[in-house]
Amino acid sequence: MRYGNPTAKAALDELHKRNPSIEEVIAIPMYPHYAMSSFETAVENVREVHQKYKYTFKLDFIKPYYNNPYYIHALSESIRPYLDKEYDHILFSYHGIPERHLEKTDPTSSHCLKSVTCCENPSEAHATCYRHQAYTTTRLVKEKLHIPDNKYSIAFQSRLGKDPWLKPYTDIRLEQLPGQGVKKLLVVCPAFVSDCLETLEEIAIRGKEIFVEAGGTDYEQIPCLNVHPEWINALAAWINNK
Repeated sequence: MRYGNPTAKAALDELHKRNPSIEEVIAIPMYPHYAMSSFETAVENVREVHQKYKYTFKLDFIKPYYNNPYYIHALSESIRPYLDKEYDHILFSYHGIPERHLEKTDPTSSHCLKSVTCCENPSEAHATCYRHQAYTTTRLVKEKLHIPDNKYSIAFQSRLGKDPWLKPYTDIRLEQLPGQGVKKLLVVCPAFVSDCLETLEEIAIRGKEIFVEAGGTDYEQIPCLNVHPEWINALAAWINNK
């Protein structure tokens, strides 16, 4: 954990204690998509601890895996059982970030948010574009699960302050959907591999309140991958193939 326990130091100490001759540690950020406020800070935190305490083992990282076939398969399989129920719409709700973060991490300084189709047009900026990566994950899952085009959409949650954040905003969409005929809603949060306060309180509790107050009848937050068997298989595959 960057904030709280167990800390990165505690984890690295424990690994070294279990195996004093360990030669390499592979760190996997629990954020599939690149964002300087999540993925990058997690990497930097572990890297700083590794350097500060001069561990002798090599430290490596798994790159953003938003389009990795193992991840897409695991995410899709975790969603699949919920699609067997009657539903009107599935909302892919991602953690939000300020628009200025996209512009700051755009290596070209001329692509992100410069056109309405920027996320669809090939660019080296996509390697660090959170919005493009969220759209890509959604498209790949939608295709794998054969979700009809008219039964899904994307939104971004947890905006703070007055700066413009990625749109559309999840809370606004939850308020609008019942008026658009959506009474039975599924919500999935692919920005996180593990459920946390943001998914369990903001989406599962407050999100449901917004949706029901606006006229919705059935609301279900699909859990994050957590310890889903296919997610564990994905982790093992990455390490074995590295």
